Amino acid sequence: MNSDLPVPKILVVDDTPANLFAMRRLLAQIDAELVEAASGNEALARCLDERFALILLDVNMPEMDGYEVATLLASEPLNRDTPIIFVTAAYADDLNKLKGYRSGAVDYIAKPVNDAILLSKVKVFLELETGRQRLARTLSTLEQRNQQLQVEIAERRRIEEQMRHQATHDQLTGLPNRALFIETLDRFLSRAQRHGESFALLYVDIDGFKQVNDGHGHHAGDMLLQAFSQRLRAALRGEDVVARLGGDEFGVLLGKASDADAIQQKCVDLCEMLRAPYRLTVNGHALTAHVGASIGAAIAIRHGGTRDELVQAADHAMYEAKRSGKNQSRLAAAP
Repeated sequence: MNSDLPVPKILVVDDTPANLFAMRRLLAQIDAELVEAASGNEALARCLDERFALILLDVNMPEMDGYEVATLLASEPLNRDTPIIFVTAAYADDLNKLKGYRSGAVDYIAKPVNDAILLSKVKVFLELETGRQRLARTLSTLEQRNQQLQVEIAERRRIEEQMRHQATHDQLTGLPNRALFIETLDRFLSRAQRHGESFALLYVDIDGFKQVNDGHGHHAGDMLLQAFSQRLRAALRGEDVVARLGGDEFGVLLGKASDADAIQQKCVDLCEMLRAPYRLTVNGHALTAHVGASIGAAIAIRHGGTRDELVQAADHAMYEAKRSGKNQSRLAAAP
């Protein structure tokens, strides 16, 4: 028997003490734990709490014969698949053997027991039990390994997603960065060219950021950028895209936008909202920052059918807003 596996148990059921004693002596040659029961009820009670590799069951017993015991065991979770060998001096005819097989027996041994035959059959079933235990252990090990692999795969995906997010998002504001914004802009342009869906590209630059950053320190500048980006994001629809392009410059994509007047009004509303005071707390001290925004807007594909054309149009419009006094917006000129 493999020492790393639990010792199998054999249940011997017989109402005659002499038969139990004989079985005990014979089966002492086998590496198995022997459990004895003197009645069907005692056997059923044992089977409620212990699993057996093999059951040697006397057929002819008072109160409950072997057939009844075998039938009842078929419904017990621990031992319903345990092989049962009927040991009997009577009922050896074919009709009763058939009855026994229908009750769940896998074999018959006639009394008086032939020691060699009994030992041979017991060894066969114990080898089957050993194989079952090894298979169960292998399956358990595979299941544990599979669960471990699933955990490792999930962790790897989480790390990859985290790395991808870090590579495509601005660390300070959490907004998409320039690379992801350009990728998204290309996707918007491709859709616009295929389906005729127009959209607007806005370039947004903070007016007065340098004074806050230089006058109150980089930490104040960082907090202002975070507050500004949050306010800008909150003013847009879910399908719109906003990104930090670098420094104090932001990009916005307004999806399914084609009406020039509506886009201009949206830019006016954004300027009004973004120029409201920003109340910050820097190193435990309250600070109110006053900044604004210059916004340049370009409409695809009216102001450009390629990425470079559209970006250049929005960028020029934004600088025109700055040259005109800042804190205002401009729509790109018709090409």
